[in-house]
Amino acid sequence: MSGNLGRPALEDLVTDQEIVVCCGPGGVGKTTIAASLALECAGRGRRACVVTIDPARRLANALGLSEVGDAPARIEGDWPGELWALMLDTKSTFDALVTRHAATAEQADAILQNRLYRNISGVLSGTHEYMAMEKLYELHEQGRLPESSDHGAPRFDLVVVDTPPTRNALDFVDAPRRLTHLLDNRIFRLLMVPTRAYLRAVSVATQAFLRTISKVVGAEVVTDVVAFFQAFEGMEEGFRQRAQEVHELITSDATAFVLVASPARDAVREAAYFADKLAEAGIPTSALVVNRVHPRFGEDGPRGGSEGGLGGGAAPAELAPFYANLAEFTDIAGREESHFATLAARVAPAPVARVPFLPADVHDLEGLQAVADKLFLRPGSETPAP
Repeated sequence: MSGNLGRPALEDLVTDQEIVVCCGPGGVGKTTIAASLALECAGRGRRACVVTIDPARRLANALGLSEVGDAPARIEGDWPGELWALMLDTKSTFDALVTRHAATAEQADAILQNRLYRNISGVLSGTHEYMAMEKLYELHEQGRLPESSDHGAPRFDLVVVDTPPTRNALDFVDAPRRLTHLLDNRIFRLLMVPTRAYLRAVSVATQAFLRTISKVVGAEVVTDVVAFFQAFEGMEEGFRQRAQEVHELITSDATAFVLVASPARDAVREAAYFADKLAEAGIPTSALVVNRVHPRFGEDGPRGGSEGGLGGGAAPAELAPFYANLAEFTDIAGREESHFATLAARVAPAPVARVPFLPADVHDLEGLQAVADKLFLRPGSETPAP
């Protein structure tokens, strides 16, 4: 197994790809890796935007900012390209999608002012993931507009996405298909009957169903639900088409999935689960990044105690604790290697990169640059490999 991600393969992610999705377990540093890849892209003269859909909102911290908003914000630096960042706001993205697909301003307003819509647009199960895909699609399409186009929005060569933890990220990948299934659901279609024809077109069984639900949740709630779906009339085809376009984008060659894990046994197990699910969906893992790895500093020297010192001689007693510490690090590195060796084999032929523990947590651009240096094997930054 290769100790590091090969230079050509890694460079392809930031020089040739249009979308990179960083996915994997929680707490392994996906935000840091995503931001580092975007920073590297900017350093190579391209325009990159890093997007987080992680509710924990760690992106601003990694970029050394107080906050990141829903609109792309440019991060200033001395790189030849551009670095931008944004944090997904589910409701505002949903609002924009409704406005785009509504036939008239009145239809859009009827939906946006509906009490059901206002209450669920930011919290409904699956909405967060689908709106993330919508934002990703929007940013990608902006990058395909002609340079001369006066659309008022920044253009990006690469969009790097920082996803929620593993099992939520599966929802992220599956969101377009689930939206399509919702639009095709029989109950959804029944509720789409126009208001003016409601009483004569809805079946007796459906009316009985709605009356039963009214007794449970209240007539006012049911009225809001019916009003919402009827206001939605005529928009479902636009949503269905958009969902199909989004699905085609994330499963195309323009998109690469980078699996991020730590060498801890549980994290490796979760990452393997996600890799399997990607494979089932026909999506290959483009690269594996193992973050926060204990490096091996060398095999020589005693394994503790005072025997077998440097050059085969006895080690001074005062050095024994240091040799013991070195031996412990070597043992840890060996165990970590065994943990993720199976994962690396599972995602083969995807290349593997190790990022070692750094002296301090990454909380600014300098720290992100240090991670990028490790990923791209710059002189003096290579991670020792077994």
